[in-house]
Amino acid sequence: MAIGIWLTVGFGIALAALAVRDIIQRRHAILRIYPLVGHFRYLLESFGPELRQYIVTSNDEERPFSRNQRRWVYATAKRQNNQFAFGTDQDLEHSEGALVIRHHTFPLAQFHPGDAVDQAGYPLPSAKVMGAARERRHAFRPASIVNVSGMSFGALSGVAVEALNRGAHLAGCLHNTGEGGLSPYHHNGADIVFQIGTGYFGCRDEHGAFSLAALQRTLDSGAPVRALEIKLSQGAKPGLGGLLPGVKVTPEIASTRGIRPGIDCKSPARHGAFSDIDTLLDFVEHLADATGLPVGIKSAVGDPDFWETLASLMASGQRGVDFITVDGGEGGTGAAPLVFTDRVALPFKAAFPLVYKIFHQHGLTSRVTFIGSARLGLPDAALWGLAMGCDLINVGREALLAIGCIQSQKCHTGRCPTGITTHTPWRTRGLDPALKSVRTANYLIGLRRELTALARACGEIHPALIGLERLALVENGYRIQDLQHILDYAPGMGLPGVAARGELDELMRPLFEDRLRTPTTQVS
Repeated sequence: MAIGIWLTVGFGIALAALAVRDIIQRRHAILRIYPLVGHFRYLLESFGPELRQYIVTSNDEERPFSRNQRRWVYATAKRQNNQFAFGTDQDLEHSEGALVIRHHTFPLAQFHPGDAVDQAGYPLPSAKVMGAARERRHAFRPASIVNVSGMSFGALSGVAVEALNRGAHLAGCLHNTGEGGLSPYHHNGADIVFQIGTGYFGCRDEHGAFSLAALQRTLDSGAPVRALEIKLSQGAKPGLGGLLPGVKVTPEIASTRGIRPGIDCKSPARHGAFSDIDTLLDFVEHLADATGLPVGIKSAVGDPDFWETLASLMASGQRGVDFITVDGGEGGTGAAPLVFTDRVALPFKAAFPLVYKIFHQHGLTSRVTFIGSARLGLPDAALWGLAMGCDLINVGREALLAIGCIQSQKCHTGRCPTGITTHTPWRTRGLDPALKSVRTANYLIGLRRELTALARACGEIHPALIGLERLALVENGYRIQDLQHILDYAPGMGLPGVAARGELDELMRPLFEDRLRTPTTQVS
């Protein structure tokens, strides 16, 4: 009896010690928020692959990100082994529309851990200087083709925003604020793209209208804002305004957005500062003249006439946008009605070619920086976007996975189990921005590393130089369909112009000189 009592006491002490350790440690948000119980998640995850051989789902069935995709992001963010063994588990011979990348028979030599390029974080600068074509005073060349997409403070917790910003700074990436304004959590080093939404948060007067003076105060706050993005719509809910319930409008969020705390925060469905394409271009030039910054637009794609008219006006006059962010209908972290998330706006792989070809027909593609957004944060998806003509790739939900998101899909409830999309203190305390910022940087650099490896496998020094002729789809019956043919791209479409390619080669060659053409032999 005495032995049993002592065993029980000892077991209780061990559990209490483990609970204290879980609460104190900072590596795992789940364990800090759910001490003891959180271990079951890792236990189930550890034998999940074996369990799934018999029941539940396969590695590629879950959406929006499959288990294999999440495993790659998690391992990359933690600098763990992100390799996969025993060959692919995809049925490539019978999968309708499986992507195949045509490698070069004589690829460029690859890099290895410890190489100078590895130590430098696989720098992949943009082929274009954003704003240079229209001679903006503060035109610049983005240092990374992979950047963090717009996700607002309010939709995300402060610690999540801080982790993303600090991580983007470590990786040398841009960080888009989202439409919720420039918060204190954005002041952690990363270069900023300030998004102007229909609510004009961070640039509004007391009546909610756009205010250039308020925008200038925001720009003077100390954060390194490099560009302005006018959000026309987003993939999660195109054609709808936003709503942040009053219970979520904390004093800190209210201060950031320029609104009153505790009151429902509503974003209109459309802008009040302009009413059509002509006045939109006037607004763009007004912002660019006043600030000197490159100014662009973000939009999901529905009406092709909008893009045709925009391109026509830009081609025939002196006004124009410096960059275009195309958001696919499958993108977005925002909460929205199911019919909008599922059925409104074209998916990215249909939307982007529509826009790009219109601008190509008007001879404008070299004057505009194109940014892709919508589930492009995995190497194959990012390469697909770059081959279609994207100059930059924005990652959103994949970056959230890197800081601990487990795809519980409770973003809109305020009960996010990892502290990312909630403002409940006992949930957000589990997310340590110092640790998660490093994981953000690891993921962003890891994505650039794999894009570099893919480029070199295809015989190029930069992934933006891989054309659509290198990509194909495998259809039933073993038929191969070239993406260049499917998308009706002429040879060379989607690639940077001759001048941009020359500049890119000049930038990249010193970094890769020792591994341009000479095969290397590794001796152990």
